[in-house]
Amino acid sequence: MTTITDVQVHDVRFPTAASGDGSDAINRGDYSATYVELTTDGGPTGTGFTFTNGRGNEITCAAVRALAHHVRGRTVAEIAAEPVAFWRSLTADVQLRWLGPEKGVIHMATGALVNAVWDLRAKLAGKPLWRLLAELPTDDLVATVDFHHITDALTPDEAAAILDKGRDGLADRLAGLDRDGFPSYTTSVGWLGYPDDKVRALTRAAYADGWRAVKMKVGGPLDDDLRRARIIRAEIGPDALLMMDANQVWDVDQAITAMTALAEVDPYWIEEPTHADDVLGHARIARAVTELTGGRCRVATGEVAANRVIFKQLLQAEAIGVMQVDACRVGGVDEVLAELLMAAKFGVPVCPHAGGVGLCEYVQHLAIFDHLRVGTGLDGRMIEYVDHLHEHFVDPVRTRGGRYLLPTAPGYSSTMRPESIAEFRFPDGPTWR
Repeated sequence: MTTITDVQVHDVRFPTAASGDGSDAINRGDYSATYVELTTDGGPTGTGFTFTNGRGNEITCAAVRALAHHVRGRTVAEIAAEPVAFWRSLTADVQLRWLGPEKGVIHMATGALVNAVWDLRAKLAGKPLWRLLAELPTDDLVATVDFHHITDALTPDEAAAILDKGRDGLADRLAGLDRDGFPSYTTSVGWLGYPDDKVRALTRAAYADGWRAVKMKVGGPLDDDLRRARIIRAEIGPDALLMMDANQVWDVDQAITAMTALAEVDPYWIEEPTHADDVLGHARIARAVTELTGGRCRVATGEVAANRVIFKQLLQAEAIGVMQVDACRVGGVDEVLAELLMAAKFGVPVCPHAGGVGLCEYVQHLAIFDHLRVGTGLDGRMIEYVDHLHEHFVDPVRTRGGRYLLPTAPGYSSTMRPESIAEFRFPDGPTWR
């Protein structure tokens, strides 16, 4: 029986700000990870993290340490037997819950710990996480979801029916993924800090490498956004998909005005057009964009949606046409399962957010599981790809022709190389000294 004997936390930061990598209308930081290692009594080490943007990572690290006693000393079997009770021990800590509840730094720290437990479970099972989840019995998956506050949108019986139906054709879907990979889009062509020549060159190279869906950042001066969008559209042609991401910078009316102009280049979606918590604002923008484009463009959001309750409201309000779950903004795999199931019930495709260190490694597992057991179809489904920092992971993502290839190593692909942790640990790693 494997017992978690200790929780180690590392503040790992990569100096991405200087080159403009990851830059958008609001953020220009150093991609960072609050990185967690769960040591065990003779078993493998479970690893997980939550993504941050540099300064402030020390706060998430402190939050993980404050929650670590809920994990230390627990057996993996005990956690697996009562997953909701374990999850609530973190999210409903009687003193720390006040700092959320179920949102912000405490919830991100919860995600890091919960994801590390799932990595450990998958390693002990000798399977990549996507396979472990896809092969779990329906009752076990339903028992993993905390339905508190979402039963008006999804009941346990409805979740079970979705998962049972997902067994039909699973082998054929898996064979298709094994043969063709999972559809993807790249965000690496259009960071807001890149000059036009770099945007043009990166877009041309991405198209040559097989990408037929690309994303750019918007939210600067509108004339600049439109000029850059025209450059990208000219390089990818009329048939490839062009997505846009405003990173919450616009007010609702600004978003509608901006999209009236940007509709010229036929965007496939506008991501985070306004404040992440403004459910009704997103709904109004969604109606306006649908009218502007005849339904060709849709609203996407979710990378900073705090929890399953916010996602519930976005779906109920018909505020999104694409759900973008984040693997570690919410409370880890358990809460993501609730969000995938709600999206399936409401018929909204899930395209996970992966614009950050290690997020591509995480979300490939979630998207694959979603396709195999929950959403089942690939229509409208893509995984984001950014070409940064994969070399720091033991089991990095692999792509071919603009598609993700199935991960095969046991675990959640979340284990960092020890030499990378040593080099980029803040503030004592050589990079930061």
